[in-house]
Amino acid sequence: MTRDANPGATPAAPGHPRPSAPSRPSAPSRRHAPSRPSRPSAAGDPSLNAARRERELAALAAGERVDVLVVGLGATGAGAALDAAARGLTVAAVDAHDLAFGTSRWSSKLVHGGLRYLASGQLGVARESAVERGVLMERTAPHLVRAQPFVLPLTPLVPRRQGALALAGLHAGDLLRASARTARATLPAPRRLSAVETLRLAPALRPYGLRGGLLSWDGRLTDDARLVTALARTAAAHGARILTRVRALELGGDGALVRDGLTGEELRIRARAVVNAAGVWAGGLTGDVRLRPSRGTHLVLRPGLLGGSGGPVGSGVPAAGMHIPVPGESNRFVLVLPQADGRVYAGLTDEPVDGPVPDVPEAPESDIGFLLDVLGSALDVPLHRSDVAGAFAGLRPLLDTGAGGSTADLSRRHAVLTSADGVVTVVGGKLTTYRRMAEDAVDAAVAARGLAAGPCRTARTPLVGAAPAGVLAALDAPRRLVDLYGTEAPAVHALGAADPALREPAAPGHPATLAELVWAVRHEGALDESDLLDRRTRIGLVPEDRQAALDAARAALARG
Repeated sequence: MTRDANPGATPAAPGHPRPSAPSRPSAPSRRHAPSRPSRPSAAGDPSLNAARRERELAALAAGERVDVLVVGLGATGAGAALDAAARGLTVAAVDAHDLAFGTSRWSSKLVHGGLRYLASGQLGVARESAVERGVLMERTAPHLVRAQPFVLPLTPLVPRRQGALALAGLHAGDLLRASARTARATLPAPRRLSAVETLRLAPALRPYGLRGGLLSWDGRLTDDARLVTALARTAAAHGARILTRVRALELGGDGALVRDGLTGEELRIRARAVVNAAGVWAGGLTGDVRLRPSRGTHLVLRPGLLGGSGGPVGSGVPAAGMHIPVPGESNRFVLVLPQADGRVYAGLTDEPVDGPVPDVPEAPESDIGFLLDVLGSALDVPLHRSDVAGAFAGLRPLLDTGAGGSTADLSRRHAVLTSADGVVTVVGGKLTTYRRMAEDAVDAAVAARGLAAGPCRTARTPLVGAAPAGVLAALDAPRRLVDLYGTEAPAVHALGAADPALREPAAPGHPATLAELVWAVRHEGALDESDLLDRRTRIGLVPEDRQAALDAARAALARG
């Protein structure tokens, strides 16, 4: 056993329809029928709050035994909690900090179809990514994931042969979409653009020498941390105990010694099976897992820098994202992704990280300079360090295979490992494939401990807030709230309607309101200012906004 580890765990084209309605879950097997229904609408209350946390932690402290204990509440851990609970198992899931505290909130906010992995010969990973992208877009989270157009500019730095190969790769990616049975209505076909069309979609590009561009489509998350929150709340609706601020001190096959981060009290959680989904901290909980973390850094660019009028909030936002080729490399790009608040994210890097794993990784100036240099190779708009409103970095939990080389060359395939004392650890992978990772981990736990469980049902289990396109479009709430909360958007909107004070912005110039912060305290498990500003909303991505919103966060906690 290891002590005191840290288990942190765009606009559519004209006429482009929204994803199809979620499908009904398949019937459970008669042999191991789950004891609870699998749809959130038929299950219990999805609300997470301080009172529920205290009540459920007390039950575990009294000696109640669960079938599965999950350590880590990032996307994979929250996904494992949902998977196990939807199979009819009793579940407790803990995290030393908060939902999406670790890598899951530092992604590119994309649900990738696996094109990069196809280009590097990782066919299995590419196919798995394409399948899971379709699951999210068409079944489980159509309110949080939608189609995003991207332009790859054919600049003088992109040789014609490289451009031809890139176009062939995009068509191969479209074949992956078809093989994954994702509808053409969900993701349009890639095609070549003229120089005029390219500049219309991405006006910040340098026109001199521009031969045109390549248009492709991928899945875009409204917010990665909100996906994790939806996973955790859906698991809670199926009866899972979702417990943040609970640190695993010792881990074994029959449970864990944990410490309540709010009271300092220690207790033992008894479990028949244990899943270690602590991401980059997983190796600290079991001695037979070796990881090579890789850092991915993104910039947050100030609104209005890249021009355009077709983006999600109108003037000043590009209509499409961009893939900017890294000069001198054939299969590496910097992503440029416009956001609903007018800002633009640009990333990412892939640098190895040595030494202790920090709770919150910092974006080094060398990464920021690299990204600005790559952007400068293609953009006509001069970008300076002062144009960077913020930056964030995440650590990928890549499995160390002992092969050496760059972390960029390590496989993104996930691994499920079972220790001698029965702890199941899941590592590797990426945000897009969290559901498959969770399924494989729960399968291993069920097999290792001989648990009576139903089949995996998460490929057809809509998350809290999910609904068919027509239902979402008809909701009586602002579109921005529908994109964040789905069918719960009217309830969030009603808070502000009932109390004008709650309609005030949490920070000047930011779209998030005090009502959203209050909702997060009452229903989404937010326990302090950081939970509210850094994960339930993303106000904290810009330090000045975070400081300005602290009073609103404290007011929301007082109202909760």
